[in-house]
Amino acid sequence: MSREVRVRVIISGKEMLRMYRGEIKDAVARDVNGRLIRFPASILRSFVSADGVNGEFIIRYDENNRFKEIVRAQ
Repeated sequence: MSREVRVRVIISGKEMLRMYRGEIKDAVARDVNGRLIRFPASILRSFVSADGVNGEFIIRYDENNRFKEIVRAQ
């Protein structure tokens, strides 16, 4: 059984560049219930544009709280 969390992510291009350099390992965002969620910044790579990352995403975890997938929310 997997779990999922819906988060709003706004990270500038400059901050994402720091992630690529290895200066930033984790991203922090608020879920729809206001809780802070920490996750590996690397899972956002496929969503990065020149402006960074901006949008709502659903992060899915397995029953052991291991990352499964991230998708852009509709």
